[in-house]
Amino acid sequence: MTALPEESNSSDENNFRRLIEIGISLSAERDNSRLMEKILLEAKDFCNADGGTLYLRNDDDTLKFTIMRTDSLGIALGGTTGKEIPIPPINLINQETGKPNDTNIAAYVANTKQMVNIPDAYDSTSFDFTGAKAFDKNNNYRTKSVLAVPMLNHEQDVIGVLQLLNAQDKPGGTVVTFNDKIVPLIEALTSQATVALENALLLAAQKKLFRSFINLISSAIDAKSPYTGGHCQRVPELTMMIVDAATAATTGPFADYSLTAEKREEIEVAAALHDCGKVTTPEYVVDKATKLETIYDRLHEIRSRFEIVKRDAEIEYLNQVIDGGDKQTLKAALDEKLARLDDDFTFVAECNKGGEFMAPERIERIKQIADITWLRTLDNRIGLSQDEMNRLIRTEPASLPATEHLLSDREDQITYRGEGETALYEAGNDYGFLLDVPEHTFNTGEIYNLCIERGTLTAEERFKINDHIVQTIIMLKNLPFPKHMKNVPDYAGGHHEKMDGTGYPKKLKREDMAVESRMMAIADIFEALTAADRPYKDPKPLSACIKIMSFMKKDAHIDGDLFELFLTSGLYQVYADRFLNPNQIDEVDVGQYLSS
Repeated sequence: MTALPEESNSSDENNFRRLIEIGISLSAERDNSRLMEKILLEAKDFCNADGGTLYLRNDDDTLKFTIMRTDSLGIALGGTTGKEIPIPPINLINQETGKPNDTNIAAYVANTKQMVNIPDAYDSTSFDFTGAKAFDKNNNYRTKSVLAVPMLNHEQDVIGVLQLLNAQDKPGGTVVTFNDKIVPLIEALTSQATVALENALLLAAQKKLFRSFINLISSAIDAKSPYTGGHCQRVPELTMMIVDAATAATTGPFADYSLTAEKREEIEVAAALHDCGKVTTPEYVVDKATKLETIYDRLHEIRSRFEIVKRDAEIEYLNQVIDGGDKQTLKAALDEKLARLDDDFTFVAECNKGGEFMAPERIERIKQIADITWLRTLDNRIGLSQDEMNRLIRTEPASLPATEHLLSDREDQITYRGEGETALYEAGNDYGFLLDVPEHTFNTGEIYNLCIERGTLTAEERFKINDHIVQTIIMLKNLPFPKHMKNVPDYAGGHHEKMDGTGYPKKLKREDMAVESRMMAIADIFEALTAADRPYKDPKPLSACIKIMSFMKKDAHIDGDLFELFLTSGLYQVYADRFLNPNQIDEVDVGQYLSS
């Protein structure tokens, strides 16, 4: 007589044990599709149901069919099957009345947060099973017992509904009602499943927010300057193309290269943030198109001074004529002086544009022109910003009227480094930076800038631009990345290093660099060479870009193995077809750049 209770107790223990095992299994699942599928399958198996559906609640107050199974009909949709469920979402609100939808069982459960157990759908008058009956007719099926359970999160909000169909008696497979003993266990399982699902959804939402924030930073950097337009979007794509090529390699240096999903995510994030430090780089430095340009091109100031000198020459000529001087002789001297000033200004304007090389004799002529003087009669210390005044007060004001040079290198044009600012770059600093730091932060001296030997940037400005990678590393090092992303700062911060140790900011050599940083370096260089949206240069043809990179390989500036992979895999061509202008794409003989 005691066998039944003992048998019942044994069954209960097994159910509880199994419930615990299912909970552990669900909490360990990281893939959302597999998790939702596992929730439905475990619940279905727990009560031996023939079918079931998992709905997730959308933000627009609908229930989306997410996973659907019916064993006896061989129906498996959603989840890992890759098959879409061709059924529209269920409205939780009646579109005609504006009231809660209480005729659909899943909608009712979501709206009321109450479980519903229907012994026989065909006998139910509480819900509309018209759709189920139509399905039965078309598939020679009979929907009978139905159990619908709300999935409530920690805030008691419904995030979904678990619906099971046709519980079966295990010995005979006969469809039975979901019995009162199993229902509480299904509710408990649903509660466990909800916790696991909510955690997964929250994690997915956090990742989505994180990636959206990364994209926001990248877009902001590209939008900040036309010189880098699209760069932060294209470099990550090319980096991952190189990563995929290395992963796919079956021979050569990368035959053993493989990635976990987490490792791949780490590289993607690093590539997306590789230039985040550029948010600290002033636009007038990044966009400096002429030597005298800051917020505006200061050539306009110098032109005004030339105009003043020319007017003064004319006034002097007129005064001399009035005083009885020889008009013809004086006019000839004036014309000669004005012509010389015009020629001098034309020369200054040409030097302002920058170029490949500023010859010593041109530098000497700039200094000679600078010796020309003009007369200032107005106070140059009124109406200024406090920052500019702080620079001006480092020198004594000149008495008016003041004689000034046409071009000048003044003390107030120098911005000194702040106290402690250089500590970041000194030997033994916490980040391992090894950089040659200019004495000053900025020097806007006119002679100094006009005498720049190559291009338009001073040493201070080049350092400021290069400093973006320093700021990238500092910014990323201060972010609390999860364990599987701990290398993001190093991967992102290494793309300006060179294989021979002459790169920056740490002067790393090839053996000191992660292969992912070396991949990113090639992506960064190739994107910059091929970019057609840089207003300071014409787009280069594909063959010229590959040739330049081959020289960089010979000079040990880029990784030779990765460059060969880049060529042999055809990545250069795939990228070109996607991102280059058609007129840039020409024939490339990669054979001449490969090791024999």
